[in-house]
Amino acid sequence: MGTTTDPTNTDASAVDTYEVLIVGGGVAGLSAATFTARASLDTAVITAGESILKRNAHVENYPGFPAGVNPRLLLDMQRSQATRNGADMVHGRVTRLKHVGTADGDLDVSDDARFLATIAGDADPDGDAAGDDVSGATAATDRTIAAERVIAASWADASYLDPLDVDRREAGSKTYLEDDGDGRTTVEGLYAAGRLAERYHQAVVAAGDGARTAITLIHDAEIPFYHDWVAPEGYFTDRGREVPPGCEEVSETERRARERESIAAMQEYFAAPHEDRQRTHPSLVDDDLGRVPETDR
Repeated sequence: MGTTTDPTNTDASAVDTYEVLIVGGGVAGLSAATFTARASLDTAVITAGESILKRNAHVENYPGFPAGVNPRLLLDMQRSQATRNGADMVHGRVTRLKHVGTADGDLDVSDDARFLATIAGDADPDGDAAGDDVSGATAATDRTIAAERVIAASWADASYLDPLDVDRREAGSKTYLEDDGDGRTTVEGLYAAGRLAERYHQAVVAAGDGARTAITLIHDAEIPFYHDWVAPEGYFTDRGREVPPGCEEVSETERRARERESIAAMQEYFAAPHEDRQRTHPSLVDDDLGRVPETDR
């Protein structure tokens, strides 16, 4: 399990260790984090708050939203879902991912850790330089985090993976990681999800692929797991079966309480238009980060 340390700790030997480290806080990464956290794997998501989804004006083909949904709101809700289920958010950018080695002897790293991630952080945990809200994220200032397993769900710069010598395919300015179709790359313990794994460029596909990769990792971690189901009371037990790992039976009273909570949460999310500015393609504007339209300056 991950160690609990102050993120501002200046002791160079103190390294947080997670069972799962997810690089990328977009749709695929947050979907993966929800599943690994719900499977009781200690999970951290490293996010710079720059998901490509934010460039969309309005998402109209994501299941469950008949009239579409603001893409920035969709990410807010996904992030909240991941943290609600136990995932930690760390604001920053992974600049290097490598195997734990003998040269790391001065670092206090768990014996189970396979990877070390170097993270260039932002002094503001609540947003990046463009003003994005990454609520719930802890600021990281050039720190190191260790992990037993890593899911790479970032896009599109994969240079941080160079020290691992993972098989990849170059396609012009884009890089894709080779995987077995279920997210396993050619480096043991390293998984890929979403666009980095060359999946179709749709939010719903990214969400599904993040979940698929997470479940692959859960099985590889030998966590007792059947399905992530919340079933009505008696669904299994009234048939003389034990509730399988990863499942839960809830009473009608509990079901209604959860339903009321979900209704209240959705009403709050949709009470007013999202306040974040619309992004566009970096090549279309000339501001410092290249993502804020001229009309919004």
